[in-house]
Amino acid sequence: MLSRSYTNLLDLASGNFPAMGRIGKPRLPRVMTVPGIVSELDDDQANSVTSDVPSSIAQDRIIIVANQLPVKAKRRPDNKGWSFSWDEDSLLLQLKDGLPEDMEVIYVGSLRVDVDMNEQDDVSQTLLDRFKCVPAFLPPDILSKFYHGFCKQQLWPLFHYMLPFSVEHGGRFDRSLWEAYVAANNIFSQRVIEVINPEDDYVWIHDYHLMVLPTFLRRRFNRLRMGFFLHSPFPSSEIYRTLPVREEILKALLNSDLIGFHTFDYARHFLSCCSRMLGLEYQSKRGYIGLEYYGRTVGIKIMPVGVHMGQIESVLSLADKEWRVEELKQQFQGKTVLLGVDDMDIFKGINLKILAMEQMLKQHPKWQGRAVLVQIVNPARGRGRDLEEIQAEIRASCRRINEELGQPGYEPVVFIDQPVSVSERIAFYTIAECVVVTAVRDGMNLTPYEYIVCRQGVSGSESGSDSSSPKKSMLVVSEFIGCSPSLSGAIRVNPWNVEATAEAMNEAISMAEPEKQLRHEKHYRYVSSHNVAYWSRSFLQDMERTCKDHFRRRCWGIGLSFGFRVVALDPNFRKLSIDGIVSSYERAKNRAILLDYDGTVMPQTSINKTPDPEVLSILNTLCSDPKNVVFIVSGRGRESLGKWFSPCEKLGIAAEHGYFMRWAGDQEWEICGLSTEFGWMQIAEPVMNLYTEATDGSSIETKESALVWHHRDADLGFGSAQAKEMLDHLESVLANEPVAVKSGQFIVEVKPQGVSKGLVAEKILSSMTESGRQADFVLCIGDDRSDEDMFEGISAMARDTLSNMAVYACTVGQKPSKAKYYLDDTVEVITMLHALAEATDQPSSSQEGSQGSP
Repeated sequence: MLSRSYTNLLDLASGNFPAMGRIGKPRLPRVMTVPGIVSELDDDQANSVTSDVPSSIAQDRIIIVANQLPVKAKRRPDNKGWSFSWDEDSLLLQLKDGLPEDMEVIYVGSLRVDVDMNEQDDVSQTLLDRFKCVPAFLPPDILSKFYHGFCKQQLWPLFHYMLPFSVEHGGRFDRSLWEAYVAANNIFSQRVIEVINPEDDYVWIHDYHLMVLPTFLRRRFNRLRMGFFLHSPFPSSEIYRTLPVREEILKALLNSDLIGFHTFDYARHFLSCCSRMLGLEYQSKRGYIGLEYYGRTVGIKIMPVGVHMGQIESVLSLADKEWRVEELKQQFQGKTVLLGVDDMDIFKGINLKILAMEQMLKQHPKWQGRAVLVQIVNPARGRGRDLEEIQAEIRASCRRINEELGQPGYEPVVFIDQPVSVSERIAFYTIAECVVVTAVRDGMNLTPYEYIVCRQGVSGSESGSDSSSPKKSMLVVSEFIGCSPSLSGAIRVNPWNVEATAEAMNEAISMAEPEKQLRHEKHYRYVSSHNVAYWSRSFLQDMERTCKDHFRRRCWGIGLSFGFRVVALDPNFRKLSIDGIVSSYERAKNRAILLDYDGTVMPQTSINKTPDPEVLSILNTLCSDPKNVVFIVSGRGRESLGKWFSPCEKLGIAAEHGYFMRWAGDQEWEICGLSTEFGWMQIAEPVMNLYTEATDGSSIETKESALVWHHRDADLGFGSAQAKEMLDHLESVLANEPVAVKSGQFIVEVKPQGVSKGLVAEKILSSMTESGRQADFVLCIGDDRSDEDMFEGISAMARDTLSNMAVYACTVGQKPSKAKYYLDDTVEVITMLHALAEATDQPSSSQEGSQGSP
């Protein structure tokens, strides 16, 4: 039975996820692993993992989702019903070899054929029973716009570096095609939801057709273990950023737990987009790359796919292949065969290859009559004017070259423009002296791998050649294809440089036999060990590692439309209850209240940083209670803080992260750093000036005790690189100075040693204890990295003293923190402080209530 969708398809098609409506009492969706909205559930529920679909299996199960199922479908001859069989060439089927034997595999995808509406239920049941496949049937209008429209006219060209500069070449962005893409992804998600066991299953999504599917599934199952692998290139950020729905797709991919790419280049481009558009930074820990995204670590996997050794070797053993090899040997007797096998695609560089062949024959006339380029072209998957133009150009080039350089019984270019069976393709590989791949951009391209295995043959078999003869193979490959980095013995070329490609082809077939053998052996060792099973096994292992703590974390889904993401936090991390803290506040005898300024009581986005009169009034009320010690703890200078808070006479201020401190407005500033010598500034400032001049958008902030280099307004990548270089430079020149050099969010700071907000907190609490006023209530609120020292400091003191101190370390915003509590924003901070002020005992006029230094 179809699961009821959680949102309207038309809303989805327009790119909108309406908020899930509730009538009456809040309730959980039918299938859900964790709570959805924080405010709907209390803490006990939030710690539980619930689903009303019981687990039906003991072992793990994997659901593999792709645009097409690994199944062939044909109408029966009597036109009654369908016959189905596995597609042995499908990568999705081959990857099962790398999965555990006891792991159940379910496929979700579409069929290559149109199935009538009245047959769809029977076909679905047959495929599920016999093949464990779940077909997604797309309505014809959605299918056409989804696949031939958004996928093939917009994503495919863009991911291969083709910008739609004109309507004639490349499709301009069309919102209706995007809506169809979203609707199609939603249909796939519904089919997954029908068969999923959220607590038991892994989901592995494949390729660019389904890049927004992770958001649909993550929205329904917050802790679902989910991976995504992109089989096409991922373009550089300059290209990707031209896509109007760039952030929607990026955020959808980040709802996966693990994102896989064939090469480091593709992963680097993706990470650069995350950095430039979403402000995310990646880290590499023990060889694993991870992106921190709202408390979740999204793993980045770099692993090129391989070939299925068993399938190729089984075809190599077939008799009809042997027969075809002998036939080809006779056809090309006395000739040196260079081979190309490509899809008919504008990015495969087929015409560049043919032109390079012509150039080689002209530059090296000795090959005329002896060298032949056999070009096999698989049928086109897309369509459009660009494709028609390139097909016409290729045919014209072939005719011209064969007329100019051909001889009776000799054609320099043999162009095979028709489907070729696997056994015939492998027969061509067996007799070819060199394979040439000149794609101008290609995700992976397994042609060179297949060729290497075919030239090796099957051990113990003739394989159409003398099994005792040395094995050799030569490759000329484009440097713009995914398999190029792994083929270190290939001759790499820039396919746009026809002359250089021609020289490479000549070098490949002219090379000494021992050198060819050595290169072949090196390649075969790699290809035979890094096969498709190795790839899928490695991806699953990384998915297990990335998801291992899913059911330990507390998760919330927040955001609408493609802004949806899951916040994953430590089980003890919870929202600060105003009623709870007011109750604790009223019971306390001695209280310490430590507040950061920017981002805590003053919004980061405010241009006017002067405190609001309401804030000053609240602080005055809190300071007036003799039980309270109230401090503003900020990185700002003492002059501005002293001026802003002059109306709060009893307020303590720790400026420049605690280098300067005063306990009240009528007291002198204390210097709390270990050193009062600032000779190091004369060393550090010229270094910072050097980087400021070289980095447009950067600036230096000079404080009394510190120097801060800001690069928030600089180019993201360049600013970050300059910050790392500056950090190293400053650490080197200041090695013997009493200072600490630290990097933060868009800053590099040099400040005296022994200065931090954590030390400020310890000093305040220790002073209170020494004066006999040990705090039994501590509230500490902040929003950035420097405040984490404060949270850690007060938590450590609470543990060390073993007292009944009520500690409320609170960060602003739902994010990973050493604090145990959070408030969403500065508005909630002010609301909470206002509630504390209302609960404060107002002293009589005769009562002093001063909070001077204990």
